[in-house]
Amino acid sequence: MSTHLAIGRYGEEIAAKWLLENGFTILFNNWRHGRKEIDLIASKKGTLHIIEVKTRRGNNFGPPEYQVNHRKLKYLQDAASAFLEENPQWRKIQFDIISVVLEPNKLLIDYFEDIS
Repeated sequence: MSTHLAIGRYGEEIAAKWLLENGFTILFNNWRHGRKEIDLIASKKGTLHIIEVKTRRGNNFGPPEYQVNHRKLKYLQDAASAFLEENPQWRKIQFDIISVVLEPNKLLIDYFEDIS
């Protein structure tokens, strides 16, 4: 596995742990439909959370969450539509970002709720 993929997977593990510690239930890790993937799908208080995780080893190229642009959000919405076709029981849904920055001797986690 390439370094950037390993860092991404590690960031997703950190994000999942953070979600569990903050009262979420993890429903799926890396849910796939065709070529589309959702990093984490979780629930809390009756809301379905579609979560994009962005991980970086520093902020040299800007915060990780800046990588979620309009095209990526559309991609997530399309993937979420496919998920909801298979799981139509969800009435309340939101899109979130978890930003993970891995710095030497420091871990920064930011949660951006309801980004759409």
